[in-house]
Amino acid sequence: MSKNENNPELKNNNGNAKKKVALTAGTFDLLHPGHFNTLDFAKKHADELVVVLARDETVKRIKGRKPVIPEEQRKMMIETLKPVDRAILGSLTDKLEPILNIKPDIIVLGPDQTTYQLEELKSQLLERGFETEIIKVEEYVECPFHSSYDILKEIVKRWCNKEIELK
Repeated sequence: MSKNENNPELKNNNGNAKKKVALTAGTFDLLHPGHFNTLDFAKKHADELVVVLARDETVKRIKGRKPVIPEEQRKMMIETLKPVDRAILGSLTDKLEPILNIKPDIIVLGPDQTTYQLEELKSQLLERGFETEIIKVEEYVECPFHSSYDILKEIVKRWCNKEIELK
């Protein structure tokens, strides 16, 4: 018997134990081990993992450049990854909207997350009447290409050095 079975607050309308839902968000442009580390970490904290993908327009506004991979294609790729149960595109007008619609039990921030700062996010959600657990992935995966930007720089370098040719 699940520890949730006897608590009416932890049951859905059918009387079954509610699934614990985790949410994480990001651009997920050129996938690398750090992305998988965050997704895997988030999934270990819940039964269901929902990933909110930043919209192309939002990425351009925040990072000063559009993602290499268009939003619908990034969504398709993230949905195929084992830890992910569902992927959605974020809001163009309110970064909290997907969180407030999904009402996750836990929000997982990546180790280099800059769009959301833990305490600021907690405060913004409380102002909107929603309280949830928020944790940050502490482990940063060190590898040669640990960011989409580093992957892009390497491709450009190899292109300029004529190590890559179009066929």
